[in-house]
Amino acid sequence: MNNDEKKVLLKVEHLEQFFKLGKHVNKAVNDVNFEIYEGEVFGLVGESGCGKTTTGRSIIRLYDITGGSVYFDGKRICAGIRPYKEAIKNAKNKFTSEVKRLSNELNEKITDDTTVEEKNKMVEDFKKQKEILEKEFLKVVQENTELIKQAKYDHKNCNKEFAKFEMQKVKDQYEPLLAQTTDEEKKASLMQEYKEKLRLAKKDRIMNKMQMIFQDPIASLDPRMTVHDIIAEGLIIRGVKDKKFIEQEVYRVLDLVGLVPEHASRYPHEFSGGQRQRIGIARAIILNPKMIIADEPISALDVSIQAQVINLLNELRDKMGLTTLFIAHDLSVVKYFSDRIAVMYFGKIVELATSDELFKNPFHPYTKSLLSAIPLPDPRFEKKRKRITYNPLSDHDYSKEGPSMREVYPGHFVYCNTEEFEKYQKEMKK
Repeated sequence: MNNDEKKVLLKVEHLEQFFKLGKHVNKAVNDVNFEIYEGEVFGLVGESGCGKTTTGRSIIRLYDITGGSVYFDGKRICAGIRPYKEAIKNAKNKFTSEVKRLSNELNEKITDDTTVEEKNKMVEDFKKQKEILEKEFLKVVQENTELIKQAKYDHKNCNKEFAKFEMQKVKDQYEPLLAQTTDEEKKASLMQEYKEKLRLAKKDRIMNKMQMIFQDPIASLDPRMTVHDIIAEGLIIRGVKDKKFIEQEVYRVLDLVGLVPEHASRYPHEFSGGQRQRIGIARAIILNPKMIIADEPISALDVSIQAQVINLLNELRDKMGLTTLFIAHDLSVVKYFSDRIAVMYFGKIVELATSDELFKNPFHPYTKSLLSAIPLPDPRFEKKRKRITYNPLSDHDYSKEGPSMREVYPGHFVYCNTEEFEKYQKEMKK
């Protein structure tokens, strides 16, 4: 299936996440763009501190994003307003400087020899030019003010809009059935079911459809709660009151992740690292989400346990049709698990391609550096293996032209300028 035929489940547009540290602004994520198709595993890799986890946390709304938009299942769930405020500020500065320039020119033109008529004409021309500039400035302000209002509304009300949509689906399903049913007993039972479904739909949130698996399986589980309470918490928050149903669901997901019902009464400290991560996965899937954000879910585990967790995620993907954003710094794991991979460096995505394509034809020097760091269990190869060091200052020359994301090959994007783009295309032809 071509990418054009696939449904885009998650779309990230110009995502920015800045943090203020006194007077300094840390641009943790700066202008990140990508799409994740329904049912695929999208790998996000890079060294520690490059902005991978911040990207995941921003998407799932653990942070309020600084700029850009995030669309989930066609609905905008995150919206930042910094670029719009910046546009208004720049327009204001431009307007002020242009008016000042025109005013200085007018003062220079008016001399002692200038007649009253000439002076009046010059002043009139100045006013007309100022009026034109003012209209342009006000237009920019109005457009960006509207964008700010829309962004704030979408960010604040996406859950309410989703709940309305879900309630309407329940109404469309049950109201015709209630109208057709003549048996009073069946009608009463159906009405009770309808009211319960409507109540749950009213409390439903779009973020229930997106869940996160955290990096540290110890820190992400409450030590004072039993496994049953940890996993059931999502259902209780959603408004499910039927204890028997909750218990059935908890046992169902425990079975899915390879644990047994007896584990439900225990506490997190009674489990190994791999078992704790399975509990974290169970907690994430109990609400039947469409998407999972797995934030380095295996980095804190032993190598043998890593394989088990990866296999489990693969099984859940097949059984539940999950879409996964898999964040990691281990490229060899990402290659095995992901359909497409985005390489991140210093808050930006520098290369994006399918898993096989990225390993076969890496273009960006940073991607080559990451690939050269992958160790292989072969002593002879390891003796000869040469590490490629990435130095942005020597590997790129952006003094004449800055870089942008370009499609070197269908589906293979690289962050480069025109000179590098032509160089990569020649490499591809070879």
